[in-house]
Amino acid sequence: MSIRHYSPRRNRRRGISRRINIMLVAVLSIAIALQIIYPLIDGEALRVVTMAVIYWGAAAMLLHALLAYGARYAFTYLGFTFAFALITEHIGVITAWPFGEYSYSPDLGFRIFAVPFVVPFAWIMMAHPVLVASRRVAGHWVFLYGGIALAAWDLFLDPLMVTSGRWTWVVKGAHVPFQPEIPLSNTFGWLLSGMALIAILHLILPRDRRKISASFLAVDAFLVWALFSGIVGNLFFFDRPNNALFAGGIFAAVLTPYFFTRWLGRP
Repeated sequence: MSIRHYSPRRNRRRGISRRINIMLVAVLSIAIALQIIYPLIDGEALRVVTMAVIYWGAAAMLLHALLAYGARYAFTYLGFTFAFALITEHIGVITAWPFGEYSYSPDLGFRIFAVPFVVPFAWIMMAHPVLVASRRVAGHWVFLYGGIALAAWDLFLDPLMVTSGRWTWVVKGAHVPFQPEIPLSNTFGWLLSGMALIAILHLILPRDRRKISASFLAVDAFLVWALFSGIVGNLFFFDRPNNALFAGGIFAAVLTPYFFTRWLGRP
């Protein structure tokens, strides 16, 4: 009779180099810094910063996607999410389905099919961190968790953009609680389109990380900041305390399972 000693398999994945990590932190820090500046400015500067926030946020999450999952993931994610968002937004503007009747301000710049070029990058900015969180906690319900998370995040986004005049709604029926200028159909539209987007991304994107891979700290920081800035902004800068509690409570409840598993350290 022989006794065999069990030796656990070593984790061969290594972290990215210090130089590359600094680059990721720098891009993410610029995106966050621009959001900090946002409530302190107005006029043309605010218009420029509004678009810069989205582009830098999307760049940070795309860079993390590349460093964590590789080029196939990053470029497939970029191309598909951009196309999906552009088509969905175009249908929404033309037909008022599924979001409701709305229109974009001309000050958002260059357009493709009546949709400002910057708008799909807002989807790109959020879909990667939401997919990461959904895959970690949702099992076979990745699409549902992801759709709810995107709809919850939009409860911060839409009232802010409507207040600043970036787009406008025609409200004919029920509206989102504490957001009388936004129809309830918008939340339904985000839930529906978010579920579709996350479901397809979950199917087509690789799940294995690179051997030399970025950690999930950038995703964690981005999601925490999205929640924190949304609550603080509505409380102290945008005069929407009710929305701070309403949207903040929903978004926090959605993110809690993800951060709980991160705290426990589950693989």
